[in-house]
Amino acid sequence: MEPGVLKDIVIIFALSTFVNFLFTRIKIPAIIGYLITGIIAGPYLLKLISSPENVEVMAEIGVILLMFTIGLEFSLNHLLNIRRVVFLGGSCSCC
Repeated sequence: MEPGVLKDIVIIFALSTFVNFLFTRIKIPAIIGYLITGIIAGPYLLKLISSPENVEVMAEIGVILLMFTIGLEFSLNHLLNIRRVVFLGGSCSCC
């Protein structure tokens, strides 16, 4: 990993911490804060991260962290409670 990517990661984490702190205070979900952080730091607003390759790396890291967060919040009991909706919806979507 090159030093430029590491700098970009630090910028994204610092900015997302600040934005999510503000959004928590005004009771807006954290995922909206992450999206706003990406918009702010991306190549179209403040241009903190302007390299398309680095933007792609940040997007992949974001998807990995989002999947990890969803995995932590996944509840087998909740899935068992909604199994009828899940199985009916899943079988209807393939038709």
